[in-house]
Amino acid sequence: MPIRNFLNIKPEEAVCHDGQGLVKIAGVYAEDDFKSGLRFIHFTTLPPNATIGLHKHENDEEVYVILEGNGVMEVDGEKTPVSRGDTILNRPFGTHALYNTSDVEELKILVFMSV
Repeated sequence: MPIRNFLNIKPEEAVCHDGQGLVKIAGVYAEDDFKSGLRFIHFTTLPPNATIGLHKHENDEEVYVILEGNGVMEVDGEKTPVSRGDTILNRPFGTHALYNTSDVEELKILVFMSV
């Protein structure tokens, strides 16, 4: 039974989609873990003022689940404040970005991608 605690996975730091700052990404599950169209689940932490840069996917979908913090989500040119408990659907061929607008708090999310 593949049980993984995303809080115990050592994250990698990276600039995400040409965004600002180093984002911490912990890969919880990868494509070969699934028997469905799911491609990955990541636990991602955006430090204060960090961003996931504006980018476009092909025919896949992503769901962002805001676990902690506040920020602004941009989807297809529309910007909306987001906070704990919000879920955002990023549709195929759409553009999206996430901005941690806090000077002091981290923004923590789960990211699910499927095809």
